[in-house]
Amino acid sequence: MVIIGLAAPVGWYSSFVEHHLDYVSWLKNSLTSGSKFILSLFSIPTYKEPGFVLRYPEGKAVIIAMDCVGYGVYSFWIAFVAANKGRVVKKIGWIVFGLLALWLINVVRITLVLVAINKGWPMPLGIDHHTWFNIFAYLLIFFMIWLYDKSFRGESE
Repeated sequence: MVIIGLAAPVGWYSSFVEHHLDYVSWLKNSLTSGSKFILSLFSIPTYKEPGFVLRYPEGKAVIIAMDCVGYGVYSFWIAFVAANKGRVVKKIGWIVFGLLALWLINVVRITLVLVAINKGWPMPLGIDHHTWFNIFAYLLIFFMIWLYDKSFRGESE
């Protein structure tokens, strides 16, 4: 949270932090680029606008806001792996694997939301996409926790 505050051009602003440590903007850009890439695989044209916006030509757009980044679930995963047993190298591998998996389901969510709003599709069961993301993200995390624990079976402590 400190980095987020220092990267915003108000209050305790730091241009160094904004230009070199602003991981949230990097994540927002990667989410829009990932969604744009997936849609291009299906020949669906989109374009990026300033402000972390991905838009259909002549259509509606999604804005990648702070709530869309997913840093809460990323942080949970990192904390779980860091607090558990294992060698540092193994932990780093699990952290990277987990972060990529969580990032991928977030890209899929953003992709589906953009398609849904342009096709007029309702959200399943009337549940908003942030809640759906959290449901799928924590199901994935529980599965990865099971895999992480399973990776230590048979090893002596």
